[in-house]
Amino acid sequence: MSRPLTGSVARMAAVFALTAGMTAGSLSGQDLDGTWRGAIRIQGVALEIVVTFTTADDTLGATIIIPQQTGTTAIPLTNVRHEGTTVHFELPSPLGQAIFDGTLDADSIAGSFVQAANQATFDLRREGEAPDTSATPPPPYGVEEVTFPSGDLTLAGTLTIPEGPGPHPAAVMITGSGAQNRDEELFGFKPFAIIADHLTRHGIAVLRYDDRGVGGSGGSVANSTTEDFADDVLAAVRLLRSRPDIASDHIGVIGHSEGGVVAPLAVVRDPGIAFQVLIAPPAIPSFEILRAQSTLIARAEGAGDEAIARQDTTLRQVRETLHSDTGWDTLRALVARQVRAGIEALPAERRSTIANVDSLVDAQVEAQLSQIRTPWFRAFIEYDPAPVLRQARAPLLALFGELDLQVPATLNRDAMERILSGSHHPDYTIKVFPHANHLFLTATTGSPSEYASLEKTFVPGFLDLITTWITKHVRPATPSGESRDTAGGFRPRL
Repeated sequence: MSRPLTGSVARMAAVFALTAGMTAGSLSGQDLDGTWRGAIRIQGVALEIVVTFTTADDTLGATIIIPQQTGTTAIPLTNVRHEGTTVHFELPSPLGQAIFDGTLDADSIAGSFVQAANQATFDLRREGEAPDTSATPPPPYGVEEVTFPSGDLTLAGTLTIPEGPGPHPAAVMITGSGAQNRDEELFGFKPFAIIADHLTRHGIAVLRYDDRGVGGSGGSVANSTTEDFADDVLAAVRLLRSRPDIASDHIGVIGHSEGGVVAPLAVVRDPGIAFQVLIAPPAIPSFEILRAQSTLIARAEGAGDEAIARQDTTLRQVRETLHSDTGWDTLRALVARQVRAGIEALPAERRSTIANVDSLVDAQVEAQLSQIRTPWFRAFIEYDPAPVLRQARAPLLALFGELDLQVPATLNRDAMERILSGSHHPDYTIKVFPHANHLFLTATTGSPSEYASLEKTFVPGFLDLITTWITKHVRPATPSGESRDTAGGFRPRL
């Protein structure tokens, strides 16, 4: 969901430091002009990319967008060439030139990605022409663009409101980790927009908003913590309570992944929140989540026991260094050895293209350490959701995906059951969806490297369960302004 709960050292190694620059290449064979969407698949992580090819004066140019790192900013590519079925383009970077070599087959391009010691694959599919929306009827509900304050920041979002005068029950949606837009968009999949549409058609208003530093919202995710994100949720709840068309005592929260950690914290800080829906919520300490996901994703991608053990050793060192704020030299040396070993394992012709190995190693090490040092990561790696879950007494629905490798279902479902039953929670439901991954798409392995290629449709029953569960805990208004009794009759809203 734009970037679900991750944080492994494998992801840190995939960071690009981008610089602009552009040259054009000759165009031959099939026309590439247009937008192509896909992913770089590196160390078990699928990094979304959008490449746009443009022909001008018989020369071919291109730009790339990496939503998880550049937002909507398009970066010019260099050495763009298309000869027959061969497609080549490059992305300048202080971490080493990123080189893409692909093969064109109808409306897809697949090939290799190389950047210094990193070797990966990439694939792209041509986007069809934009659909003609001129004849598309508007949705059967209201849509408002809204802004609201959260401390010194202004956040921007979309509020969808059912037909009728209300007052309507409502939900605030909370994204997973990383800087994400209000739709939690990933690889063209917009899960929050889909959930909001379904709920609003069934009488529940929904507010979804851009994360800090994304779209119309100020601030920065990397420089914020779980506590800050809970502040944003409470600010969104205040906005809804200020509206006469919203039932102030029937406002709940829906959080995905890390949002499933933020939601219960908001409930504890505001006991007036009516319900909490937690989608793939962590229920074990974050450090254990990182270890588990790192191992499971690496194994799904075919990594051996030795490589998995090295990843785990690095994660342990990361946590120890952050916990004590000592051992930075040890961590730096460990990361540097891994980066250098990767470079030395390259074929001779690849190594010869690296002008200064020491500078490249230093740049890659600093890129990884800079992410580790962020306030978000420092707070996240030490977080244990259990104490807050014990205190969050609002009715709770927790959903897990059987094939989720990022918030593993068995570990977290069992922990959630122990926490809620042990704290005598008054009203909770836990459900595991078969064949579902972290995005609740039908999956084969559950690895993030599958995300781009899966059909962008929620697993059967997912949307219906969320909707029916919420409507049992609130009273959607009828078109006349009455509220629907969950027993099947009607009664005026008090």
